[in-house]
Amino acid sequence: MSAGSARRILSNYNKDFCGGALLILIGLAVVYRGVAYNIGTMAEMGPGFFPAMLGVLLTLIGAVVALTGNAAALATKTKGSRLDFRGWGCITVGIIAFIAFGKYGGLIPATFAVVFISAMGDRNNTITRALLLSIGMLVLCLIVFWWGLHIQFPLFAWGE
Repeated sequence: MSAGSARRILSNYNKDFCGGALLILIGLAVVYRGVAYNIGTMAEMGPGFFPAMLGVLLTLIGAVVALTGNAAALATKTKGSRLDFRGWGCITVGIIAFIAFGKYGGLIPATFAVVFISAMGDRNNTITRALLLSIGMLVLCLIVFWWGLHIQFPLFAWGE
């Protein structure tokens, strides 16, 4: 298979289909690992119940995303379209920033950095929208992980 024919095959799939397929694969892997533990019953759930059910839910969401992909985008896709490396780069740098800020800065700077940097990967985003998204996700993260789940991740870790 030549590079040109592989490019033509991949260009026939839109982002929704590929994203849905990836969600299905991850969901099935989670279900596979979850059933390796004792699932139990609805009345007495075992340690594998929650991961297995999340895997099933992720698989179903992936199927919906893949099946409802924008078919019109396939028909109007131009032959000369190229990959958007800005998005890939920003997401990769965002993950690296989360690791660095998480270790040396704490939960608040790490969460803000990963969301802000990743949001800038979208060419349609403005700095204001990325800031608002980062602040919103930071508040949500604090409520869920720090206050709700009491994770052992310091809010600030400057100088540690």
